[in-house]
Amino acid sequence: MKEIRVSNWNELNEQLYGDSFNPSIGRIRSPFAFRGVSSADYPLTTSLSRLGGAYGQMEQHLLRNFRKYARRGDVQTDSVWNWLAVAQHHGLPTRLLDWTFSPQVAMHFATARLREFERDAVIWTVDFVRAHALLPRPLREEMESESADVFTVEMLARRAGTLEDFDALDDEPFVLFFEPPSLDDRIVNQFALFSVMSCPESHLEAWLRSHPDLVRRIVIPAQLKWEVRDKLDQANVTERVLFPGLDGLSAWLKRYYSPRTPLPAADPMDEEDEDRHGLELSRDDR
Repeated sequence: MKEIRVSNWNELNEQLYGDSFNPSIGRIRSPFAFRGVSSADYPLTTSLSRLGGAYGQMEQHLLRNFRKYARRGDVQTDSVWNWLAVAQHHGLPTRLLDWTFSPQVAMHFATARLREFERDAVIWTVDFVRAHALLPRPLREEMESESADVFTVEMLARRAGTLEDFDALDDEPFVLFFEPPSLDDRIVNQFALFSVMSCPESHLEAWLRSHPDLVRRIVIPAQLKWEVRDKLDQANVTERVLFPGLDGLSAWLKRYYSPRTPLPAADPMDEEDEDRHGLELSRDDR
């Protein structure tokens, strides 16, 4: 797995926007999904796996009860993929991981937590186009029929009506990226997408280590974080935009007006929950 440690703002942008030109159409169309994490030490783990214990067996119970108690109008259609996206969006432990098409949104999440500024951050980049070339045939055929690079919930539902159907498509683990429905402005503004593994116990990071040519880790040194953060604020890539509403506005103002002084370090046991669609707060702020 390739790891790149940048030293300045320009180098960071060059790495994030590199290899984005699509010669077949003569346009910049990046094949990468991005995930910004405020500490380079945090692994790619799902909220479901962080439950611990026999978490894979808990998936069906969590989702069944979420569907049972949620309001019928909370999903656009009664599809497991719609329910899974809504559940992830509202903090239910799932096998999904949050990503973005936007390098700047990933930079935001890598530098949003001031209590992590003494630690290096990382932005994961995964070539989802090449990852999808490894999908089971029914899923590849669905993409080809739609001339698409990523899935929608409707495309997934046509090929796998349940998670059990999805998992049974191949004996070997695989990863798939899909765009969630536009549930609210947060998902739209964050240019969000999800990754899903073909088994709740499968770990994306382990899968990526077996396919090192598809992934890069771009490390942002701790000493560079303030410059990145301030330039993102100037570009209006902030909580106020990414989390529309009073919560996002308050989070932006609190961070923006915080002095540049050392803050108490985050609890090293407080493994970061990189939920793109829920406002990220430290444990002390919750």
